[in-house]
Amino acid sequence: MNRRGAWGTRKARGFTLLELLVVLVIIGMLAAIVGPRYFSQLGKSQTTVARAQIDVLTKAIDNFRLDVGRYPTTEEGLQALVVKPASSDKWVGPYLKKEVPLDPWGHPYVYQVPGTKGDYAVISYGRDGQPGGAGEDADISSE
Repeated sequence: MNRRGAWGTRKARGFTLLELLVVLVIIGMLAAIVGPRYFSQLGKSQTTVARAQIDVLTKAIDNFRLDVGRYPTTEEGLQALVVKPASSDKWVGPYLKKEVPLDPWGHPYVYQVPGTKGDYAVISYGRDGQPGGAGEDADISSE
């Protein structure tokens, strides 16, 4: 007899290929079920962040109007909330604590004066950065 013992009495250690394949199939099935749900929630959270940022920007624009007596022009844009425009003597900002944020997808917010339904509009064009779209690509507006 050799030092390892007889082949028939040796205990097998580790996993067989079949056991490993079964585990991989189970993990794959779980990923297929959970993955889409997780990523759809991620898209919803980015939309929620965009809405919250637009809300903050609109409040800052309204404060600008109260102080200056007008809304920022299209040329001044949202930058007028953090840097005093040359034509505004009554500006007492900055109206934002930090720089004007990008939307959650990394695109700048669009500021329009006048807006389509009101005095102004702050818009995120969504994930694709293009007007229109559906789902995560849909526009998010202050109007």
